[in-house]
Amino acid sequence: MSSSSNTSTTPLASLTLPNDIKAHENIWHQRILGEDKQRRNDHRSPFQRDRARILHSAAFRRLQAKTQVLGIGMNDFYRTRLTHSLEVSQIGTGIAAQLRRKYPNLKYLLNSMSLIESLCLAHDIGHPPFGHGGEVALHYMMRDHGGFEGNGQTFRILTRLEPYTPDTGMNLTRRTLLGVLKYPAPYSQLRINTHQDPVKHHRQLKPSQWPPVKGVFDDDKPILDWVLSSLTDHDQQLFLSSEQSLIHPDYPHLKTKFKSLDCSIMELADDIAYAIHDLEDAIVMGIVSLSQWQQDVMSQLQDIEDNWLKNEFNTIGDKLFSHQHHLRKDAIGTLVNAFVTAINIQIKPEFDEHLLKYNAELENDFALTLNVLKQFVFKFVIRKPEIQMLEYKGQQIVMELFEAFASDPERLLPLNTGERWTKAALEDNNPMRVMADYISGMTDGFAARLHQQLFGGQASGILDLSREL
Repeated sequence: MSSSSNTSTTPLASLTLPNDIKAHENIWHQRILGEDKQRRNDHRSPFQRDRARILHSAAFRRLQAKTQVLGIGMNDFYRTRLTHSLEVSQIGTGIAAQLRRKYPNLKYLLNSMSLIESLCLAHDIGHPPFGHGGEVALHYMMRDHGGFEGNGQTFRILTRLEPYTPDTGMNLTRRTLLGVLKYPAPYSQLRINTHQDPVKHHRQLKPSQWPPVKGVFDDDKPILDWVLSSLTDHDQQLFLSSEQSLIHPDYPHLKTKFKSLDCSIMELADDIAYAIHDLEDAIVMGIVSLSQWQQDVMSQLQDIEDNWLKNEFNTIGDKLFSHQHHLRKDAIGTLVNAFVTAINIQIKPEFDEHLLKYNAELENDFALTLNVLKQFVFKFVIRKPEIQMLEYKGQQIVMELFEAFASDPERLLPLNTGERWTKAALEDNNPMRVMADYISGMTDGFAARLHQQLFGGQASGILDLSREL
């Protein structure tokens, strides 16, 4: 077995619980805008309310028409952001259930499946149309206005944009907002100025040269400060700390070093869903072959020590690539279960707050295996030229839409968005962020139709802009 697979509950057996668990819970149940809703026979927990707000939001519904890997309607092989988020939610609650069994002393931290569901359902709602291509395009257009990044936009939608309240978004609990913070530091703290010259034309933009800064927008720093205000000064400073990425040395910006327990569960669920379910689609569509599997996966796993992984991967390739669908589905289920049950709690002793002190982590050999699967999907699916062409096209659509609206916002933006832009401009409050909000909220299809409306060669009917508000 791998060394980390021997992790047991022993280090946690004598943990010191918060002096007052109820008071600890109350701090994390708080909302930035106080609520006194007296609804008939409503006995839901705070996290059940959060889950309902996310599930019924317009931003969540739009995920059904946003690219996950392939474009919507390109062919039968695609998972939308919506179906992906549902799969992440199912895996995330499975991880939480396993951890509750392994670590009964931590049940007070793992006491809500609705919380984990909320994080998993919400984790992608900030991603713009056309996947990574749209994200890089918006970041480039916002390069002098605070940048753009999907996770930062998720936080912004939850806390400002979704009209559940006038100005505080869905008004979620402090703990739910802590859980969605994959990169819990402001943009200005993480950005490294590379003094790069702008491209001469949008069509020359290379995503690898303009990677988004992974963090919270400076425009939303006051809400980030509120989320972290219940932490000690020591924990705040440590949680906000960052460093140069060791995993991606070519990434020019700094990356945050820590995340909460809830976020670590959500992120593992996201990685498992991406690696395994997108692999399943690639196999079904014939995009990857058994020989590629043998060459790019099996050859990378020769040195793993875990006996179960060794034995299972000797035969699982034949099941995955079998023409008998039930064998493939069984293999996929076996893989998901393997990763879910190979997750342990690791202690970050430098933190005082228990939600930061404990993180979910994969055992070493399983972490290595999951990374190999992710790289396999990236190489043979994400980097496939046909998919990159689609991403490139989306990239152009987003940049041209942004350029058009920026040329005359008061004339071209929908009335509601135009009012937000005018107010931000009058208050000197980064009106370009309003532009990014509008375009990032579009679905793939709406963005393409709007682009056709503005730049197409033939006259067309009036497009109902209010549908995307």
